[in-house]
Amino acid sequence: MEIDRKVAWLHLDRPRLNLFDSALQRAAEQALRTLEGHHGIRAVVFTGAHGNFSAGGDLKEMTSLTGDAVTEYAARISRLTREVAALPLPVIAAVQGLALGGGCELALAADFRICSPTARFGLPETPLGLIPGAGGTQRLPRLIGTSRAKDIVFSGRQVDADEAARIGLVDLVVPTADLRTAVTEWALRYTAHPAGALAAAKQAIDASQEGPLAQGLDQERELFAPLLAAGERTRWFHRFRQTPAVSVS
Repeated sequence: MEIDRKVAWLHLDRPRLNLFDSALQRAAEQALRTLEGHHGIRAVVFTGAHGNFSAGGDLKEMTSLTGDAVTEYAARISRLTREVAALPLPVIAAVQGLALGGGCELALAADFRICSPTARFGLPETPLGLIPGAGGTQRLPRLIGTSRAKDIVFSGRQVDADEAARIGLVDLVVPTADLRTAVTEWALRYTAHPAGALAAAKQAIDASQEGPLAQGLDQERELFAPLLAAGERTRWFHRFRQTPAVSVS
């Protein structure tokens, strides 16, 4: 893990494709535990080494699993992406090269995806007799729509950076040489804001995707009220007073 201006960079590094084998999963879990102890971190970036994000699970390892090991493997990768999605911080996936299978699902668990023109996204499990097992069938339709998600999952095809931008799979495409700068600038949009407000806003917006409107409105209200406590209110009022007035004529 690398910390740069309150932004934690977590690098996937398993030469050469950063395959999500058990060792990389455990390393990612440990990195998330480490994040819990760094209260100064205000945003998180996942990125990959060796010119790729992650080409997904290690098929050699996966085909060797038997019995309880199969269940544990499935539970671990699903738990990892759930924990990434639940981080009370803005999370960005900085993608170049391959983001396939579990790698794609990790990117989908982030709040934002910024990629280089070399990026290739895909969920190749169905042609192999599987289905995505770490959130792909749930997060992809919410992001790009049901029919587009079905096409990508059913076919197992790869989506290049241009198509990913066109269908809303990624938020920004930048030259490879500019990827880190662009991701840093994106993350720094949020690092000066109150951490409690960012966490509550993320939780409320995510809740809007999980249930009926009335339920989401109730949760929004429950998250809003504590932020009006004296300390937060004082900080908000101070910022408000520093904001130039807007006149309406």
